[in-house]
Amino acid sequence: MTVLSVNVNKIALLRNSRGRDFPCVVGFSEQLIDLGVKGITVHPRPDERHVTRRDVYALSEMLRDKPQVEFNIEGYPSEDFIKMVLEVCPDQCTLVPDSPGQLTSDHGWNIPENQFVLQQVLSELREGGVRSSLFLDPDPEMVGHVTRVAADRIELYTENFANHHAGPQQEAVFERYRAAAQRAGQLGIGINAGHDLDLQNLTKFLQIPNILEVSIGHALIVESLQLGVTEVIKRYLAIVDAS
Repeated sequence: MTVLSVNVNKIALLRNSRGRDFPCVVGFSEQLIDLGVKGITVHPRPDERHVTRRDVYALSEMLRDKPQVEFNIEGYPSEDFIKMVLEVCPDQCTLVPDSPGQLTSDHGWNIPENQFVLQQVLSELREGGVRSSLFLDPDPEMVGHVTRVAADRIELYTENFANHHAGPQQEAVFERYRAAAQRAGQLGIGINAGHDLDLQNLTKFLQIPNILEVSIGHALIVESLQLGVTEVIKRYLAIVDAS
């Protein structure tokens, strides 16, 4: 069964716009868990424009007594970021190749060009007992390079899939994701996915077998404004439970 991990960055962004702890990131995450969510994701950026380092530590403390819920921290593997991850020791760390001022993640790793850095960082995560994942485009050839750096999982970057959902190129694009996932499976690499997945396109994407986790934030928060968070989480859990 696929795990739904909710990215709470947008809750932090909304809070930061008013300068007080409302909405509370920890409190909202607790609400999600009470509704049945089994994963919480954060992507703290250097400028702390949404999730902050303080949030990371506070969420870690809250989740310590909830072993059934996975904590996933995403980010570029700077020295400060990896230090924080090793202190917090989440269930998973997803490495993304973002520049410091990047608006949002928009491409996956080129592993051969970053092999030395990734090998070093992934070794540190492994020694610290943190499961690793690499943000990747749906490219079977690039997936083949994952074994060179020994990441535990990949996270398929799904914006292209979302952009072509229900369009004339849907099947061609979908097959690229299926091929990348198939290659990962052949190599014994776990498969996550995320970016612009939503209630409309997730069922189609999960026709790909063995997706272990989907990380969804922006769309889920917007849908919650429209339909209510209880109803939205109910619908997402029904989709992942059926996968």
